[in-house]
Amino acid sequence: MDVPEVHQIIPDNLPAELPKMTLEEFLESDLEGYEYIKGELIPMPPTSVEHGYISVNISSLLHFYVRENQLGRVLISETGFRVGERVLMPDIAFISTNRLSDDLSKASPVPPDLAVEVVSPTDILSRIQEKVFAYLEAGTQLVWVLEPRAKTVTVYRSETDITLLTRNDTLSGEEVVEGFSCQVAELFE
Repeated sequence: MDVPEVHQIIPDNLPAELPKMTLEEFLESDLEGYEYIKGELIPMPPTSVEHGYISVNISSLLHFYVRENQLGRVLISETGFRVGERVLMPDIAFISTNRLSDDLSKASPVPPDLAVEVVSPTDILSRIQEKVFAYLEAGTQLVWVLEPRAKTVTVYRSETDITLLTRNDTLSGEEVVEGFSCQVAELFE
């Protein structure tokens, strides 16, 4: 699959070369569809249908469980989170009730408790790992990386505590989304 050139996915209101800005400027802007990493705007292109199916599967399972147990909120990919000196948009995120911001009009000032990334055909492994470790360093307790082709979930608890789950395994929310679990295979149906 060809990756579109950057200038092809920049909105008409931005110049062909993306401007450099500070984290504060980005947080105050109304730019959508970008992550902010080290002073740069990173365009987030539309995802595949497969990515959408998987994202809905995990978000639905998490949302109903979290809502029923009044644990916090499950948020989708357009939601920005301050992750150290970055603003990232995980495909799915969970943030516990006691960490929810009162200001819902801006990106979350704190990282999610759980970040979920679904690997897209255009994703670069090193960039995904960089995001995973940025989440963990900023205080995210659990990161799940779902790999559609292999139908696996890699669970990151720290840079050294990493588990690979296959379709026959059970994915658990551990202490982060306490009591939540589902079969890995369910996520890829």
